[in-house]
Amino acid sequence: MAIPTTRTKDVAQIIINQDLCNGCGLCVSVCKDYGLEVINGKISQAANPIFGCIGCGHCMSVCPNGAIRIEGRFTSADHLFPLPRKEDATTYLSYLNLLQRRRSIREFKDKPVDRELIDKILAAATQAPMGLPPSDTNVLVLDTAEKVRKFSFDYCDYLKSLKWMTSGWFLMLARPFWGKENDLLFRNFVRQMMDIFISAREKGENMVTYDAPAALYFYGSPFSDPADPIIAATYAMLAAESLGLGTCMLGGMHPFIQSGGAAAKFRKNQGIRFKSKEGLILIIGHPAVKYKMGITRSFANVDFV
Repeated sequence: MAIPTTRTKDVAQIIINQDLCNGCGLCVSVCKDYGLEVINGKISQAANPIFGCIGCGHCMSVCPNGAIRIEGRFTSADHLFPLPRKEDATTYLSYLNLLQRRRSIREFKDKPVDRELIDKILAAATQAPMGLPPSDTNVLVLDTAEKVRKFSFDYCDYLKSLKWMTSGWFLMLARPFWGKENDLLFRNFVRQMMDIFISAREKGENMVTYDAPAALYFYGSPFSDPADPIIAATYAMLAAESLGLGTCMLGGMHPFIQSGGAAAKFRKNQGIRFKSKEGLILIIGHPAVKYKMGITRSFANVDFV
């Protein structure tokens, strides 16, 4: 039985070249579907895998002789590439420096983000670990300031229809069902956020995406793991930072465009293919400000058990 996604509901095919196989068993050790076994010194497909091949490609990536090919679930031998040398990868210090230099940027120069840079960001983000393949993460690319502003203003116009969700009577009725924490969140954040977005829109100001020259909306599908678009957006953010661009993660828009007929209409009008458990908008641009200092952050708890 294949694991379903929006892209395919079939298993991938495992193709073994017995003439090239030396029976080392490396592919067996990395296949967590238990889909391979060594029989008489050669690799064979197991009779009872758990799900059937999901197309992760681990077996053909680890094979020293190129004896295995995977075809299906948007994976094939054509997708293989030599791993970069370890010495060409970043060091921990370089990586830490990148993270420490990162700030959430909301002030951008009036300068477009070249398509070449967007393509590089997307290429890096596709390497994110996005659940079981093929990835069900989707990306809506807004590659001009005009597109970003239109998306934001359309969102504000849509928000007006949801103002009842922050009214006193609704919050009083909803509290027993969604609890104290959601009640506090709506009273002390969501209500103010809606008011700011809508009032700024009426004055022709964009407080949603800050008139960023580009934005990437990462979202999943009804099949995808909720973490998948978040992880991909994080990879994209770090890639953009490495290219000298400023970024900011915006999570407040996604939850409000998932449920109901008006939300479905908004998604359709914007070219958003699916409703999704989680999603993030990453705004990107050339920073208009430079920070001199970083700020140390912390986790709520770190427990060694």
